Amino acid sequence: MPDNFKSLSEILTKEKSFSKFRNAVKENEVVMEFEKIFPDLSKTVKTSNVNKGTLYLIVENSVLRSELFLKKKLMIEKINNHFNQQIIVDVKFTNFRNIHRNTK
Repeated sequence: MPDNFKSLSEILTKEKSFSKFRNAVKENEVVMEFEKIFPDLSKTVKTSNVNKGTLYLIVENSVLRSELFLKKKLMIEKINNHFNQQIIVDVKFTNFRNIHRNTK
């Protein structure tokens, strides 16, 4: 094998040109592992997506949304600590009812 041969995993994890891909994978991991990080919220909060470091959450009601808004900074810290890197910089909340209203 040539001396400059690199494995696919090495290219994906180290090449600068794949940084956006790595970020997208990490953001997707946040969505997939949200319930593991916050098991107590699994029945009332659903993840929508992550876009450019902003996590979008669908919340059961406005009271819970207000409560979580006050804890937003702690949520961001807990998520980033879980992954040992800064992935999330902001969290946006929407009510479950608003999602249904917009889809009709």
